[in-house]
Amino acid sequence: MKPLKRPVRRGLLVAHVAVSVSWLGLTVGLLALGITAFATGDPATVGAATRAMKIFGDWLVVPVALLALVSGLVLALGTPWGLARHRWVWTKFWLTLITTGLSVFSLRPGIDAAAVGKAVDINLVIAPSVATATYLFITAISILKPWGLTRRGRRLRFSASSAKSVDARSPRQTA
Repeated sequence: MKPLKRPVRRGLLVAHVAVSVSWLGLTVGLLALGITAFATGDPATVGAATRAMKIFGDWLVVPVALLALVSGLVLALGTPWGLARHRWVWTKFWLTLITTGLSVFSLRPGIDAAAVGKAVDINLVIAPSVATATYLFITAISILKPWGLTRRGRRLRFSASSAKSVDARSPRQTA
């Protein structure tokens, strides 16, 4: 993929961070509603909490998850970070892909079942808890950028550095 121009990259970065933070906030909200539905004994409160979770699940979870995934993928492919050059980017990609899949195929069906009046179980607390912890971990590695290069990244860096070696008498590339 062609490298993104600076204004496009910066705009996309802002959009990616905003969507990712929204996804984190959404899961914290789902966690609060799940705890409320699971812990309360009041049927009206349970109904209100599960209906609110259904609205979040139906209207926000999938679009926000997909936007975070797509914007991160475009940033990875359109910047020098690359998708498979650095372990932290590669880890973020796979965790985002897995949590997007779990949101679509596990979290939403559980919310839908609870909203139609089936028993509220601990899964309405566990799923958003795991998602929140995962997004906090993804946020931390985005900031800290740990672990260094992947094997592919080391290979690319080595080939790029050998191609850029310059003869001492000439500013031209020697390779």
